[in-house]
Amino acid sequence: MAETAELGSVAWPPAPIRTERLVLRGSEARDRAAFVELHASPEVHAYLGGPRPRDELEREMPEAPGQWPGSFVVDLDGAMIGQILLRRATEHLRPAAAGKVDLGYLFLPQAWGHGYAAEACAAALGWLDGVLPGEPVVLATQTANAGSMRLAAKLGFTEVERYEAWDAKQWLGMRSAVAPSG
Repeated sequence: MAETAELGSVAWPPAPIRTERLVLRGSEARDRAAFVELHASPEVHAYLGGPRPRDELEREMPEAPGQWPGSFVVDLDGAMIGQILLRRATEHLRPAAAGKVDLGYLFLPQAWGHGYAAEACAAALGWLDGVLPGEPVVLATQTANAGSMRLAAKLGFTEVERYEAWDAKQWLGMRSAVAPSG
């Protein structure tokens, strides 16, 4: 996992970001069970090195998990269905990604296939463009993760390189900086 640093002087948490169907917000204590489910799910972690043991997560998960700059809870009708992560990769396996903002996302399996990830990621990237204009964003995923590869393309990421890591072929994409308007 890449070591990350704060997103600079960005005020956190921002006001909730509303999309057509979702709300992106900071995490709260009521999200704890969903965080445990997210990190214990074999489906969610199929391309991420496998799930963590549920009993370990129950013991170690903070009361209000995921409270750090760049961590958004994705909320559908008042319940957490996923998490969006925007973190600066201060160290990365690939030099092209080092120092850039890295987009990550995890969604509960029952939320798959409804376009929520694309909607939430687009909203988070729009927020990032507003607070850090001109910032390029990277995204890494296993090439075998077809859903993640489709999402990366839909969000405007283009391939920088493919590489081998963690006994699997990986894909690194970059979304060019959106020029500030004005």
